[in-house]
Amino acid sequence: HFVLPAADQLYGDADFIFQQDLAPAHSAKATSTWFKDHGIPVLNWPANSPDLNPIENLWGIVKRKMRYARPNNAEELKATIRATWALITPEQCHRPIDSMPRRIAAVIQAKGAPAKY
Repeated sequence: HFVLPAADQLYGDADFIFQQDLAPAHSAKATSTWFKDHGIPVLNWPANSPDLNPIENLWGIVKRKMRYARPNNAEELKATIRATWALITPEQCHRPIDSMPRRIAAVIQAKGAPAKY
């Protein structure tokens, strides 16, 4: 319901490649068939690869900062996550992105296995 309208809005008639990890939930036969039926190429990506997903570093920062938070309900949890996320600096965002060439080289060298990142 969302992929095609978003792709149309972002890319119009231009070609694009959909990127997702190949975790089992994302690589189910029905999902793969849907992408093929709609002519959407999917980037070949190692499953469960936090080494190649910089957002995982940022979630790690949030998780560490929230270690001692004790929200009492879902609303408090959401508010705590939002407040903690807002504390992430631009520099903290740039670091994992700037390290991508090294991350990619490490994953290639490890033949897709987890690397030191």
